[in-house]
Amino acid sequence: MKRATMLAAIGLAALLTASAQAADIKVITSVGVKAILDDLAPQFERATERKLKITFGTAVPLKRQIDAGETFDVVILTPPMLEDLAKNGKVAAGTSAVVAKSGIGVAIMQGAPKPDIGSAEALKKTLLAAKAIAYSKEGQSGAMMVRALERLGIVEEMKPKTVLETRSGLTAANVAEGKADFAFTLISEILPIPGVELAGPLPAELQSYVVFTAGVGATSKESAAAKSFIDFLRGPAAAAVLKTRGMELG
Repeated sequence: MKRATMLAAIGLAALLTASAQAADIKVITSVGVKAILDDLAPQFERATERKLKITFGTAVPLKRQIDAGETFDVVILTPPMLEDLAKNGKVAAGTSAVVAKSGIGVAIMQGAPKPDIGSAEALKKTLLAAKAIAYSKEGQSGAMMVRALERLGIVEEMKPKTVLETRSGLTAANVAEGKADFAFTLISEILPIPGVELAGPLPAELQSYVVFTAGVGATSKESAAAKSFIDFLRGPAAAAVLKTRGMELG
């Protein structure tokens, strides 16, 4: 009995030591999921005693970094980007999984009157009357906003009064800073910004969703831990966080 207890204690000590010495899990991710990772990453770290080293950024520049040789254990970008990374041997085959999606919302100054954005025609009038608007220069939400303007037929009218934001996750901050009347970005990127509030989503006929897909790095030495983190992001602990952060599981 004493021998068995001693062996169990030694095994537990070895397990804890291995956990303490385990390498960080390196995560490269679109800033679009920052709001949920701010909540979920600490939960994962407490439950597993594994540390996450997270780099946030705009999707297109992050993809360029990876194409240029940046390594990672987990990457979270859009499905087409993950498919391309898998095709080029950067993401391990069969590891891609959708972890969240978010629609495009309209940010206004906190306490300001809500604009009429309930239909495509109402949004068009609101946009034409605005002094300035903002959306991301390279983010997926920016590309979707360009398509919405094209459908409304006001691309040229809006060009002179559009702020193209290059800061990751700070498109809505243009409203708080007085640079724009309205900012168009992921709902999940509006809710955390001080001084602004969500006026509402884009009208249904113009709405698009940015889907975020995670994958394990093809050269990762922490592939098992990386997969467990992706599974955690798709599990029950994430469901409530997604909802409160303006997102949902795709």
